[in-house]
Amino acid sequence: MTTNAAGTVRREKARLLRELHRPGEPLVLANVWDAASARLVAAAGARAVATASASVCWSLGSPDGGGADREQVLARTAEVVRSVDLPVTADLESGYADTAAGVGGTVTELLATGAVGVNLEDGGRPLAEAAERIAAARAAADAAGVPLVVNGRTDVFLLGTGAPEGRLDEAVRRLRAYVEAGADVVFAPGVADPETIAALVAAVPAPLNVLAGPGSPSVAELAKLGVARISLGPGLAKAAYAAVRRAAEEVYASGTYTALDGGLTYPELNGLFTG
Repeated sequence: MTTNAAGTVRREKARLLRELHRPGEPLVLANVWDAASARLVAAAGARAVATASASVCWSLGSPDGGGADREQVLARTAEVVRSVDLPVTADLESGYADTAAGVGGTVTELLATGAVGVNLEDGGRPLAEAAERIAAARAAADAAGVPLVVNGRTDVFLLGTGAPEGRLDEAVRRLRAYVEAGADVVFAPGVADPETIAALVAAVPAPLNVLAGPGSPSVAELAKLGVARISLGPGLAKAAYAAVRRAAEEVYASGTYTALDGGLTYPELNGLFTG
C-alpha cells in the first residue's frame, strides 16, 4: 500500500471511529492486549477495537501506571492494528512522556502504527497541565492530517480525589477543559451509579465513555442514560488470567485438568492467523 493510500485508510478509519460515538447507541469496547484477543473480539461483533493499558502492560511483564516501555506498547499497538480491519484506539495512559511536547511525540508515533484513537488520562495532574497534554495530542494529530479520536480521561472518581460531594463538579470542570483543549470524547472511570452518569452526560458537551464491569448498569441501561462509549478496560484480561490461575492451581494441587474444559480448541486459535 502506498503512503498516500495508507493515509487515506487511516483518515477514513478515524472518521468511522468518531461516528461510532453516538449517545444512546454506545460503542462497546471489549478491550484487548494482543493480536489473538483483538481477532477474537472482532469476530464476536466489535465495531472497533481498543487496547487497555493494564492488559497490555501485564502481557509485557510490567505494572500498569507508567511501568511499561513506550516503544514496547507502541509495537504491541501496531500488532493489534495489523490483526484487524477495524478502527483501533489505544490506551496510552498519560502519554508515556513527562511533558506535553513529549505527549505530542508519542501521538505522532502512535499514528505511525495505524491506530486512529487514543486514550489519555490525567492521573491526578493539575488541570492546566492535563489540558495542555490533551492539546498537544490534538496538535500532533492535526499536523499529521489525521482526525484522531482523542478520549480525555479524568481519574477523579477512580482515585477518589477530594471530598465525595465535590467529585462530580470537579470531574465536570476537568472534562469540559479537556473538550476545550481538543478531546472528542470524555471518560470518567470509577462511576457506576445512574444518577452521576446522567449528570455527566448532561453537563459535558462531548460523548461520554464509562468503564463497565460486574455491578455496572447493562449496555441497554447505559444507552438510555445517553452514554456514547462503554469500555471493559482490563476486564477481559483479568478473566483470562483467572482462567490460567485456576487451571494451573488445579493441576499442581490435585493433578486433574477439569479447569481446561471449555477452552478454545487448537484449530480455533490457530485458525485466527491462517486461511
